[in-house]
Amino acid sequence: MSNPQRWKPSVTVAAIVERDGRFLMVEEQTREGLRLNNPAGHLDPEESLQQGVEREVLEETACRFTPDALVGVYLSRFRRADGEDVTYLRFAFTGTVSEPDPALKLDEGIVRTLWMTPDEVRASQALHRSPLVLQCLEDHLAGRRFPLQVLSTHPSLYDPWIPG
Repeated sequence: MSNPQRWKPSVTVAAIVERDGRFLMVEEQTREGLRLNNPAGHLDPEESLQQGVEREVLEETACRFTPDALVGVYLSRFRRADGEDVTYLRFAFTGTVSEPDPALKLDEGIVRTLWMTPDEVRASQALHRSPLVLQCLEDHLAGRRFPLQVLSTHPSLYDPWIPG
C-alpha cells in the first residue's frame, strides 16, 4: 500500500564538545522561548554529514569544529504547541573546536555560547531544546564512539548526474 504523502524526518547534526570537563553549549531563542542546545542544526542540500556539523558549529559558536568520531544516531519526535509534528534524525559527533573567531557573527537566534559541566547540563533539562541534548552528552560520557568511516557520502550528492 503506497502512501502519497511520504514521511520524511528532518536530518540534523550536532557536536558534543568537551574541554576540561565542560561541554560547549549554545543558548538560543526559539519559537518555544530561550533554550539550551548542543551546537546543532539541519543538514543542508549537497552537504555531507561531516560538512554539515562543521558548518553548524562555525555558524553557532564562531569556532571551527574538527569531528573525530560519531557518538550516535538518534530518532526523536516533537510536537509544537501549534500542533506541528516533527521527527528528527540526529547524527551527533564529538571532536575539538578552535577558539572563537572574533570576526564572525553568531547565527541569528543564538544568544551566546557557554561551557557547562555535566551537572549543570543535567540541572537545566527544563531549558533543553530537545531530550537529545542530554542523551548525546550522557552517551559521550559513557564513551560511545564510532569511527567516522561508518559514514559514507556517495559522489552523486554533489553531482546528481553521477550514476548511483
